[in-house]
Amino acid sequence: MSAVDLSMWEPRTRLGQLVKEGKIRTIDEVFAANMLIKEPEIVDALLPNLKQELLSINIVQRQTDAGEVSQFQAVVALGNEDGYVGIGIGKARQVRQAIEKAVREAKLNITPVRRGCGSWRCSCDEPHSVPFVVEGKSGSVVVRLIPAPKGVGLVAGDVAKAILRLAGIKDVWTKTFGDTRTTLNFALATYNALRNTYRFKI
Repeated sequence: MSAVDLSMWEPRTRLGQLVKEGKIRTIDEVFAANMLIKEPEIVDALLPNLKQELLSINIVQRQTDAGEVSQFQAVVALGNEDGYVGIGIGKARQVRQAIEKAVREAKLNITPVRRGCGSWRCSCDEPHSVPFVVEGKSGSVVVRLIPAPKGVGLVAGDVAKAILRLAGIKDVWTKTFGDTRTTLNFALATYNALRNTYRFKI
């Protein structure tokens, strides 16, 4: 992603002001203080090297008084490939607008991912896998991430692979339950599993 020009940014939240004034310099400080990110520009300022991946684009329809309205639904994942990942869903009448909305939401949903070497077959102490077994759920889909030794790679479906790669995880085994053909639920379940690496205390 190209760097975003923040010179015209007018922060609307206290956290935004602290970031703009340079009082908060890293995204780690935001999560350490348990602050809520409500402006995507905060993420642009603190995590400038985010990469994004379009996971799916679908046509969705909803019923209104005027009849059926068709919109595009985009699911986007983004991360810095070094411990931060986010997922967003955007709907709009045009594909580009749907993707832009999804990217904005993904930035607001950015979350830290705890990495480690939790595999008993590998004791390198490098952050290349997950530190312990974690599970995430969305709809009927359950994703379980299992620590793997170095060199195994990402043993996962394409959607999960993209999210894990963006989070900076290089080796992991996955077990999935439910209808993983539903890209949105599969993506959210994987994202929730990664979020849970920080929920549990070691």
